[in-house]
Amino acid sequence: MKDRQGGKYAILGMLSLHPMSGYDIRKTVQESIRHFWSESYGQIYPALKRLEAQKLVKRARGVQKGRAGRQVYALTPTGRRKLKEWLTQAPMMPPFRNELLLKLFFGRLVSREACRENLRQFRQRQEQFLQSYRQVEDRLHSQYEGHADRPFWLMTLSYGAHQSRALRDWCDESLAALEKHDNDKVNHRRDRE
Repeated sequence: MKDRQGGKYAILGMLSLHPMSGYDIRKTVQESIRHFWSESYGQIYPALKRLEAQKLVKRARGVQKGRAGRQVYALTPTGRRKLKEWLTQAPMMPPFRNELLLKLFFGRLVSREACRENLRQFRQRQEQFLQSYRQVEDRLHSQYEGHADRPFWLMTLSYGAHQSRALRDWCDESLAALEKHDNDKVNHRRDRE
């Protein structure tokens, strides 16, 4: 049976970049993969303890200005091997849950304006994601020229940009469909009069 603990492997993957503290892992997640993966401090620190107990990471004192030092974790050879094994396995597809789609599915129970507003807000979020993706792409091109991971980082970034553009276009299509539905309803009412 395949391991379903993606969070464990997200942390191992972060540590494959370089040794980090739990705080550093969280910060790096926020700066890199947050659009498609999240890990909270409440998940990271217990996971680090489990990974250390499994001898997949080792703990050391890190350098920190003005303090005695912080706990920094690094991959062990076993941890790197486990991460590589996991990377070759087919990804598990998570159960799909989308609150916007659920609200639209039952949209006849509320005003059309409520549905439109949900779509407009969702569309705005996609525009914000696209802006954020452009900034990240600019940073990857300017700061990571020649970095071995850059092509892979750009692939994940491209996925997010494609998805946001498609969702933005879907919002426009759905807003137009609501408008058409309202117009058809008005025209049908007029025809009956």
